[in-house]
Order: sequence, then structure tokens, then C-alpha cells
Amino acid sequence: MVWLERPGSPNPLDEVLLDRLAIAAAVAVERYGPAHTTMADPALVELVVSCDGDEAARARALRLLGFAADLPVHVIAVRSQLPFDRIGALVCPARPVKAAPLADVGVILAAAIDPAGFPKDVRAGIGAAESPGRSWRQARTALRFTTPREPVIRYDDLGALALLVEIPPDTSRDNTDVAAIARVVGNPEDLETLDAYWTTGSQRRVADLLHLHHSSVARRLEQIGKTLGIELADPTGLLRARIALTAWRLLND
Repeated sequence: MVWLERPGSPNPLDEVLLDRLAIAAAVAVERYGPAHTTMADPALVELVVSCDGDEAARARALRLLGFAADLPVHVIAVRSQLPFDRIGALVCPARPVKAAPLADVGVILAAAIDPAGFPKDVRAGIGAAESPGRSWRQARTALRFTTPREPVIRYDDLGALALLVEIPPDTSRDNTDVAAIARVVGNPEDLETLDAYWTTGSQRRVADLLHLHHSSVARRLEQIGKTLGIELADPTGLLRARIALTAWRLLND
């Protein structure tokens, strides 16, 4: 860190001078390349993904992080015990990519993403390559929808399901279907079966995934349907169960 100090009282041109110094530093980074590390200053990353930051400051921060002005930037929200810089290097092996902790999650800024590069047990939400501030909001939303079966989710793939985060928590808790889900989640086998069924839409595929006989899956789904008061064999009933389970997970995220 470098401290700059000059004698005398504050001058109206101080901010202009600091701005020129920031631009000079950014030019040096662009000319000689970013440091050979994926970890970044959390303050710079926070400035990039801030919803309220001004665009000039955001652009300077991106340049200091090694991102050219015309380069698209995806923002990824990550929960993992692994170092965030290691994850960033795996999902974006060709630089630039930067990572830093922010609040209770990790932030990865990447020009391109290979979803297959995420290690096992990493939960990640991926925002679109739009404004970094908007992409960060999308990434955090997508992260909330991740499950052990779907640990990595792109915001764009959520579609209308993303609207569930806008529902007030009390409204979700008072819903009959959501309340019924609480009676199922206490049994891990039932929860796994229900999750697999609405993911695949096929009892036979559930049987293959869970290594069960088809008739065992059918009986288990019938019992789950009775517990929920929903006919799971009906497309509308399955949709209700999926929405209820997703809403329950968002409540308990």
C-alpha cells in the first residue's frame, strides 16, 4: 500500500489528482499485465459489483483488476471450503479471472466460464455478462437455488422460477403446499426421491438414479403425494410440489 501526503489544507484539486493517479496505475496494469495471481483486493471487487457505485469508478476498478474496457465480465457467487482463487482458475483457465471473499460468499469475476470446471461440492450461481452490478445480483439469486443435485446454476436458466425470491417470506410460510413440504424434508429418502422425480420427470430414471426398483419408487412417490396432499402423477401436482420445495429451500437458505 502507498500513502500520499502533502502539506497544507485540502485543495479542490486533490480528488482530480487522485483520479489521475488511479488512471496512471490502470494504464500501467494494462501495459504490463495484471499480477500473476487470481486473488484480488476485496475492496476493488466490491467496487466492481456494487449496485450504487458510479460507472467511472467501476471502469477504473476493472482496469486495475486486468479487465479491458470491451471485455464482458461474468460474476459468479460461490460457496465452498476451497480457496476462491483456485476455483476461479479452474472455471476460467484463460485469464483474466479474479476472485475475492465478500460478506458470506466468494466472488469470481471472469471473462469466460467453463461450468464443467467447478470442483465437486462447490455451490455456484452464475450471472449474465451484463452490468457487473446486475450480474452480481443475478449470481446471488442463482446461488440460492442450488442443490446437491444441481450445485451450479446460471441465472438465465431459472426463468420464471427467479420470481420466487420476490415473494415475502411470511406469504411463503402461510402457503399450504410449502407448509406440507416441511413434513417431507424430515425424511432424507423422501426428499431425495421427490427432488429426483421433479428433476427427471420419470419414475424409471429416479429408480436408476437411486438404485431402487421401479415399484419401490412408485410406492414412495404415492406415499409422499399423500403426505403433501398432492397428486404427483399429475403434471400440475408435480409443478406444485416443485414450486413448494423450491420456496421452502429459499426460506431456509
